[in-house]
Amino acid sequence: MILGILLCDDVREPLQTDHGNYPEMFTQLFEQVDTRVQLRFYRVIDGQYPESLDECDGYLIGGSRFSVYDNTRWIVTLTAFVQRLSQQHIPLVGICFGHQMLAWALGGDVTRSDKGWGIGVHQATFNAHEALQHSWLPEALDKYALVVSHQDQVLTLPPHATILAGSPFCPNAMMLVGDYCLGIQGHPEFTTHYSQDLITLRRALYPEKTANNALNSLLAHTHHLDIAQVIISFIKSRLLRVQD
Repeated sequence: MILGILLCDDVREPLQTDHGNYPEMFTQLFEQVDTRVQLRFYRVIDGQYPESLDECDGYLIGGSRFSVYDNTRWIVTLTAFVQRLSQQHIPLVGICFGHQMLAWALGGDVTRSDKGWGIGVHQATFNAHEALQHSWLPEALDKYALVVSHQDQVLTLPPHATILAGSPFCPNAMMLVGDYCLGIQGHPEFTTHYSQDLITLRRALYPEKTANNALNSLLAHTHHLDIAQVIISFIKSRLLRVQD
């Protein structure tokens, strides 16, 4: 399986020595789950896109410090590309900014949350009824924990979307839009060590209590490998559907 990663930002330069950039993060994540998955990277933030949609079996939109409602050229172009992938029924996964981009591009609403920053390790609970409908979701988990880093949230779902998981802080933490688009607010590619360094670097942005709680939360176990497997299984299940 070839997975195209649409890069929408860079890791902050002071952190790249210890943690690498996003290509290294995604490579390390998926190598731990399935070494047969091949990754191709496209810097959509710089206008780089696949020459043909069938270069990859599916695509993943990564995170970004920007907002999907920023009226910049590369975000407008990415919005149109997401719509094109959806229309062509090509499997597409969105992570954090990418999750919000799926909602934004396909008719939902994204806004700055009045709940403030979500940072550190957050937990979300699967919608039990919906989870039973999808074999690519893990049967053994009723909840999952991931590193998060966001102010924006999906406020209103796009048409034909269902909530797969949520929490009081982030009700729309995982969603399925139609049959071919999966959005996940958390960051399976982030390690807790990276989150600690990122929070420390950007500490002036956060209320003191929020930062302290987030740093304390990083002692918790995360389900990043389980969610990476969800991503792989989701894309493979969509490919089988196309073949049938």
